[in-house]
Amino acid sequence: QVQLVESGGGLVQAGGSLRLSCRASITIFSITMGWYRQAPGKQRELVAEIFTAGSTNYADSVKGRFTISRGNAKNTVYLQMNSLKPEDTGVYYCYTSTYSAWGQGTQVTVSS
Repeated sequence: QVQLVESGGGLVQAGGSLRLSCRASITIFSITMGWYRQAPGKQRELVAEIFTAGSTNYADSVKGRFTISRGNAKNTVYLQMNSLKPEDTGVYYCYTSTYSAWGQGTQVTVSS
């Protein structure tokens, strides 16, 4: 069973930055990984994903502000979040469709 553990969430003022990390129990260098978020009272939504070949896809609401990348350790994926807005608040989850595995989530709160 694949385990994903997120970290790096916290409270930040609008305009600030955070970097989220997702550490997997397996090598994830060759599989698609994604970051999702869920705001209170809303459905979980895709934020960013990185594919096997390294190409990426972002939600329109975060394009130009967020960057997804893989770590050199081959079992880590990051989400660099800049110019944060209050509407970015939510629980952020790491996900792999290959193994249908979710992490436990990390809370991000952006104050205005």
